[in-house]
Formats: sequence, structure tokens, C-alpha cells
Amino acid sequence: MKRVLVVLACVFPLVVLAEPATVIRSTELKKEPATDSATVTELPENTAVDALERRGGWTRVKAAAAEGWVKMLALRYGAAGAAKQGDTGLSQLFNVARTGSSGTQVTTGVRGLEAEQITNAQPNAAELKKMQGYVSTRDAASSFARQGKLQAQVVEEPK
Repeated sequence: MKRVLVVLACVFPLVVLAEPATVIRSTELKKEPATDSATVTELPENTAVDALERRGGWTRVKAAAAEGWVKMLALRYGAAGAAKQGDTGLSQLFNVARTGSSGTQVTTGVRGLEAEQITNAQPNAAELKKMQGYVSTRDAASSFARQGKLQAQVVEEPK
């Protein structure tokens, strides 16, 4: 019985840890991690949330008024311009079993669009201007890399 309590005492803090994040665009907070799930509420752009759990392309979050699921790409972690806080060694151990060596899973792509729609797509000047606000200087990028203890790596272009 004592062993069970010790294991629970070690694992419980990992379960309750929440990572601060911000909603980068107005998005629906869903009851379950699925597009066709019921919408709990609409989260406005720049809403502060706590990221609690990841499942596929979805993240369970807790906002001031509600808790639910948002698409993973609708979130920015940590404060603007700050490096994302890394996992502790113990939580990395659990992440390896969950999603690979880093515990990070990223999926991007175009789904549900026909070739004609992509070909005829028109730029959105307002969104482009918003994206330009995320531009980083070389010095800021270097500082970010140093804080994250990142190293340069040469990657050859595929042939």
C-alpha cells in the first residue's frame, strides 16, 4: 500500500501541471476533441488559458469561465517572445512513451480543400499584416535559441 501511495504522490503533480497559453485567434471551445462536438463557448482572440492535456491535434484547456478542447494550432504557449518552458526530466520520461523522444507532436497540412480552391485562393491582407507582427529579428531568434539550448544543424535539401 505504501508503494502505491509513493507512486501516486510522484505522478499526481504531473497530472495537475498546466501550461499557460494564449488563444491566437477567436476559436470555439469544444466539449470533446472533435470538430463535430458541441461548442461550449467561443474564446476571443488573446484569451489566456491553461493547457491541460493534448490529444492528437487538440488541446484541453481551462479558461476563466469554462473548460474544453481547442485545436492545437489555435494556441501560443508562454508569453509573447519568450521561449516555451521545457518539460521537467520526469515529465519527459512520460512524454517519450506518449509521443516520441521529445513529447512534442506537430501536424500540419491542407485537408478538405480541392486543388481548384487552393489555386484560386485570395490573400487576406488583414491576416497577412497580423502575421507580420510575429516577425523576429536575427538577434531575437539567436537569443531564443540560446535560452532553449538549441544548436545549429545543417539539413541537406532533398533531391
